[in-house]
Amino acid sequence: MKAMILAAGRGERMRPLTDHVPKPLLTIDQHCLIEHHIFNLKAAGFNELVINTAWLAEKIHARLGDGSHYGVHIAYSDEETALETGGGIKKALPLLGTEPFLVVNGDVWCDYPFDNLPKLAENHLAHLLLVDNPQQHPDGDFAICNQLLSNQTENRLTFSGIGIYKAALFNQPDERFPLAPLLRTAADNQQASAQYYAGQWLDIGTPERLQQLRARLA
Repeated sequence: MKAMILAAGRGERMRPLTDHVPKPLLTIDQHCLIEHHIFNLKAAGFNELVINTAWLAEKIHARLGDGSHYGVHIAYSDEETALETGGGIKKALPLLGTEPFLVVNGDVWCDYPFDNLPKLAENHLAHLLLVDNPQQHPDGDFAICNQLLSNQTENRLTFSGIGIYKAALFNQPDERFPLAPLLRTAADNQQASAQYYAGQWLDIGTPERLQQLRARLA
């Protein structure tokens, strides 16, 4: 299975930190955020990585290179302007192959062991990792009902930004589109599964939450 790290966003809420540094390259200890994803993916056996870029793409290329010094191979899907999550994944499909693939948001931090991910069921298009609702997102995104992703409004959890997908999920005519509507449709059609993770997870969306993570790792 290949893995994709989403790294194309502008990081507006992180400004001015992201005016000259792309959000995935913000340091959290001796390493930057995206390097922690690479380390965790490598430890779980993911050697073929795809990273999409847009804002300050050249800095991501320069920092990570072809991935050889991390013991992985990195291919890049460069976007002139960010295509949103769904569009960015669709553009990268030629690099991801025909098998199900893992996608990780570049602006989250999580200690989930990626080698525990299940295989995607034959009739499913997606499998999502859900976590407890953080303070800034109290209403959550989805629920889990009999191990299936559900749009029910009770007992909702937050989508962690970590999921397994099949290319067929992104069979859309547009180039630029969000991911969430595709997942909601898949849930309605019982074509998506989900699991709950109770471990450490943090959405690094603001300078304050970046400082929280730095303090936690210190």
